[in-house]
Amino acid sequence: MASELSGIVENSNRIVFFGGAGVSTESGVPDFRSSGGLYSRDTGTSYAPEEVLSHSFFVNHTAEFYDYYRGHLLYPDAKPNPAHLALARLEQAGKLTAVITQNIDGLHQAAGSRTVLELHGSVHRNSCLRCGRTYGLDAILAGDGVPTCECGGVIKPDVVLYEEALDDALMTAAVEQLEAADTLIVGGTSLVVYPAAGLVRAFRGEQLVLINKQPTGYDHLATLVLHEPIGEALGAAVP
Repeated sequence: MASELSGIVENSNRIVFFGGAGVSTESGVPDFRSSGGLYSRDTGTSYAPEEVLSHSFFVNHTAEFYDYYRGHLLYPDAKPNPAHLALARLEQAGKLTAVITQNIDGLHQAAGSRTVLELHGSVHRNSCLRCGRTYGLDAILAGDGVPTCECGGVIKPDVVLYEEALDDALMTAAVEQLEAADTLIVGGTSLVVYPAAGLVRAFRGEQLVLINKQPTGYDHLATLVLHEPIGEALGAAVP
């Protein structure tokens, strides 16, 4: 199977990669929906994770939101794994035109990828809700409680919470990349989170590759399906 993926990569000129939480699990960042994922864990509150990670919870219970956010969504010591590194090499080789990711951890950029469309935002970008001043991740990790700006405003992570819409400009850019691609590699996602997962329908190219440990609803449409760790698959296919 690795040789088949290598052949597809070799014969492609405009590859787009669309990835989800499974891309980062090999870096020690948990996913959401697997048996050991975030949604199966106790939040330490009477609220479900989906509620804690909602816009209304952030507004009404900001301190509790940050307790959960720091403890479960921030992994500052995580390093890029073979999947991230392989994608960066593909871009450097002129084969890959964009990474479209649902992840917020910034590991694609840490690996060297430059064209990264972060549909759900990034933990590395934060801004004051009052004055708009921007902060890095260090400002969130620096203390407990609610991080505040020098102006006294609350700092909010640039991550898309439940009840919030995805960025229209990013979605448009993602669609344009998918429409121009000759090969789409989808990895580490079960393709059940919408509207992001619906982006796959914008792909008009010839080769669709799905790399995920579990089957997806798109497997029957794929040129190649690999049910194996994505770092192993991409690492072997991209020298």
